Amino acid sequence: QSCLLSCLCVSGFVVDHHPTAIYIITITTFTTATTYTAAAAVMKFVSIVATLAAVTVPTTSFSVTPSGVGNRLRLRPAVVATSSALAVAADLGEIRKRTREERLEAASKGLQVHCVGLSIHHASVEVREKLAIAEADWNAASNQICEDGVVAEAAVLSTCNRFEVYYAATDPRAAMAHVTSYLANRSGLPVSVLRQNLFMLSGDDAVWHVMRVAGGLDSLIVGEGQILSQVRQCYLHSVEDDGCGGKVLARLLNNALAAGKRVRSETAIAKGSVSISSAAVELSEMLSQQDLQLPFSEARLAVVGAGKMTRLLVTHLASRGLERITIVNRSLGRPQELQEQFPDVDIEVKLMEDLWDVVGRSDIVYTATSAVDYVIDEQKLEANGLVGGHPLMLVDIAVPRNVGDDCKVLPNVAAYNVDDLKAVVAKNTAMRQREMLEAEDLLREETDAFVTWRESLSAIPTINQLQERANAFREEELKRCTRKLSGANLSEKELEAVERLSRGIVNKLLHGPMAHLRKTESVEGKQATLKELSAMFRLEEEEAANNGRRRRRS
Repeated sequence: QSCLLSCLCVSGFVVDHHPTAIYIITITTFTTATTYTAAAAVMKFVSIVATLAAVTVPTTSFSVTPSGVGNRLRLRPAVVATSSALAVAADLGEIRKRTREERLEAASKGLQVHCVGLSIHHASVEVREKLAIAEADWNAASNQICEDGVVAEAAVLSTCNRFEVYYAATDPRAAMAHVTSYLANRSGLPVSVLRQNLFMLSGDDAVWHVMRVAGGLDSLIVGEGQILSQVRQCYLHSVEDDGCGGKVLARLLNNALAAGKRVRSETAIAKGSVSISSAAVELSEMLSQQDLQLPFSEARLAVVGAGKMTRLLVTHLASRGLERITIVNRSLGRPQELQEQFPDVDIEVKLMEDLWDVVGRSDIVYTATSAVDYVIDEQKLEANGLVGGHPLMLVDIAVPRNVGDDCKVLPNVAAYNVDDLKAVVAKNTAMRQREMLEAEDLLREETDAFVTWRESLSAIPTINQLQERANAFREEELKRCTRKLSGANLSEKELEAVERLSRGIVNKLLHGPMAHLRKTESVEGKQATLKELSAMFRLEEEEAANNGRRRRRS
């Protein structure tokens, strides 16, 4: 260890080290096309030498900072720091993605699924909007979460009603601390405040949660269809070249998609009002007489924004027989597309410079823009002479919010946001309780299927050990036989035939045990089979002997 630390210091590294701590360090190596830069040469040297370091004190840590590179490689006890080297390699333009075999090996070494996040059930919109991430940035966020190797796989889902990070890691405690720290840094909130709003799930609980999200059972409006398309986008982004889905997480999200489709096709849970947009329409219809003193059918309507939510709003408004709507947007392109999509609706298009004129002559204004600042607030309403006039209802379905909280205290103004849609939710949830029970039965089947598959990965090391042990015996006996046959003057072709014979015998002998191992369906049955095979072929003794030989060589 002293030799290693001296080499690091001589190579231009600054090493902060607790005097009683000894560590395992393994840094993934990378190659260059021609010659090494100074920093690359140091990293290459360390990648070779560092594997000689030895073992463990669990409560301390040290860090290595390459001089002139600017990346801090944080190495913790018993954690393999693979992505730290990749972080430095990234600065040098030399990132190497893990191969399929590497991902499979990682998946077989105890990767468990976890979920951390916040939703409308646990956190207010003020907290949710601090963590909201545009879909185009989901992969960038997941890469930041995975960059130091504590988290092996990650995917981000950010919608109006939830922000969730699905991830896989071998060390749940370290991974949870890392993800929580990332969320705190991103939101600007102290960890203590953030934890009051976060939910954290691991293992089967995390799998069950993802299934319920895709099935629409965890949505504000039970059974809504929009969340399924959002989970689909989460899956598609996770398997992109710059995604961090990996084998386990990609399989989970794909299974969740299949589960969500089953729920909607095999139950009636998707019937009725099943989206935030429809809930906004129901809420304004329900409160129109109370807030505006006029029927909903007579209200003058305006929508600020022209994205997906606006299209859904127009769809639901048209289904209630409302035929005149004003759309205010920054450009004319999307509103004109909506005019073409809804020829039976009289859609008037206005640009943002006409916003206050439109608000002044409307009874209900829905806001659904992607703006990060308030589009409507008390100061802007007062500046445009719209305070104290005719009654006005503002329904904000955007996250981050488009309407400031201060609008709620203004006379003759009724302002609502996505948190206020719970009245509509209560009505819809009551109607769907029976369908929820049926849907949960289907989701349990899909959850069990994923968990069974996940546990099947634990058989891979045993299968590999069994094959390696059998092949070692085969090669040993084949060498002994070849020496005895050396006087028989066998040709190379005949010797190859003998080798093929030995391989065939071994493969046929192993076929039964391995087929039984793969076919075992229950988790308990598979664990029992693994234990029996390990004892029968003395695999644990062989593994212990191999570890001993490796320690002696080191």
